Amino acid sequence: MTPQALLAAMLPLVADLARQIPPSERYRRLLDAVRQLLPADAAALLRLEGDELVPLAVDGLAPDTLGRRFRVDRHPRLATLLAAGGPLRFAPDCGLPDPYDGLVEHVHGHLPVHDCMGCALRVQERPWGLLTLDALALSRFDAVDMAALQSLADLAAATVAAAERMDDLALRAEDEHRRAEQYRRAAGQGRARRLAGRSAAHRALLREIALVGPSALTVLVSGETGTGKELVTQALHAASPRAGRPLVSLNCAALPDALVESELFGHVRGAFSGAVAERQGKFELADGGTLFLDEVGELPLAVQAKLLRVLQNGQLQRLGSDREHRVDVRLIAATNRDLAAEVRAGRFRADLYHRLVAYPLHVPPLRERGRDVLLLAGAFLEEQRAALGLGNLRLDAEAQQALLGHAWPGNVRELEHVLARAALRALARHAQRPRVLTLAADDLGLAPAAAAATPVPAARSAPALPPAPPLRERVAAFERQAIGEALAAHGGNWAAAARTLGLDRANLVRLARRLGLAVPARNGRPQA
Repeated sequence: MTPQALLAAMLPLVADLARQIPPSERYRRLLDAVRQLLPADAAALLRLEGDELVPLAVDGLAPDTLGRRFRVDRHPRLATLLAAGGPLRFAPDCGLPDPYDGLVEHVHGHLPVHDCMGCALRVQERPWGLLTLDALALSRFDAVDMAALQSLADLAAATVAAAERMDDLALRAEDEHRRAEQYRRAAGQGRARRLAGRSAAHRALLREIALVGPSALTVLVSGETGTGKELVTQALHAASPRAGRPLVSLNCAALPDALVESELFGHVRGAFSGAVAERQGKFELADGGTLFLDEVGELPLAVQAKLLRVLQNGQLQRLGSDREHRVDVRLIAATNRDLAAEVRAGRFRADLYHRLVAYPLHVPPLRERGRDVLLLAGAFLEEQRAALGLGNLRLDAEAQQALLGHAWPGNVRELEHVLARAALRALARHAQRPRVLTLAADDLGLAPAAAAATPVPAARSAPALPPAPPLRERVAAFERQAIGEALAAHGGNWAAAARTLGLDRANLVRLARRLGLAVPARNGRPQA
């Protein structure tokens, strides 16, 4: 092996460093260069990972060698090569077992006595791995210059080190890009969520927002779950003279009854167990700005009376205090319930309802917005593209039709979750992260459209069926049955029943009270 031959074999490897080549192909080319210079029947490049040597490329060995892991302490020949200070050739009568026994191609059965040598590859003065060479003829390596083999090993180590460094930099750049996207979104520097759509229903909503936004009227935003009532609230606040002041939000359904009053109006030290310091409520935090009460229909009746007083005169008292605090707050409330029906059922105060409904604003469900589903899908796909670090994320034609044909009972929130899951499913089909990822209809996991598009006519003699009860009554009956079964299964223990149903105990009690079921009172006696 002359210096000229060594240089000629290694120059293509150096040129490969400037190309985007998969690591497996880069290592294979390195092994090809070794085979051109040295008369070996089998060669392997192995990387040291902990206490194991992992084959990265093999030539002349069985393909399944790449799936094996060689424990250094179980293969003394490999351990000897790692410990050697330079290239090492084993004597033909060496008694150490060969790690490739049974793996050399074209050799059946036990590997006969043969010529074997190798060299440790070191990167930054640390062992990186091994280069091993095997020849079936005993004297095949007699003419090999060990100093030249060392030079070859040094060049090979430099090649793999540079390749790994480049791959590491590429991965780090991709990771930093993805993290920067996340930071920009978290800090509000990226594209903020906004109301998007071109349908007639959506344009009518935008006109209503532009009309009532600059006013001081209390707005009641109604609509199904997942329609984007919080975004509507943000748009109302942005269109108002209070846009430069805080927008404070509170989900009334997420708090136990005992904490709702404290969250809204604040408390003083010692007002209740655990109140170790004075604390402002949401009304005071929103002073001069806007307070958004989501799921306002879940407020207990006692809290509704205090809320009404604040809306009437702008005065409140913190829990445990008789001192008056004056606040200037615009209220926007949201609900997915029919509050007028709740008033008729005695579960919501009529006077508070009329105060909240100064300007009712209905958010249309997604199924009434036509092709807006594709426009919204584009916004969500862009968010997923940034989160996954992709160049682009798109829908094929069948996926678009599937989105347009779905009923979307969960509305915009369901669309967001469907696309997030679909992106992960589609990405899992690729061994390597693609630059452009296309989502197919199967990735969406949407149920096919109902087959009952054309109803089957009933037989003439069949009697007419009685009309089904309204959906709300059927849902309420189901909820009563589920609560009753959970309580029976847990011997009347409300906390255990709530855990079974996936609810907070206070929310379960509130739901049961609304359904007309007997609920536990603080004095221990059941309360209707």
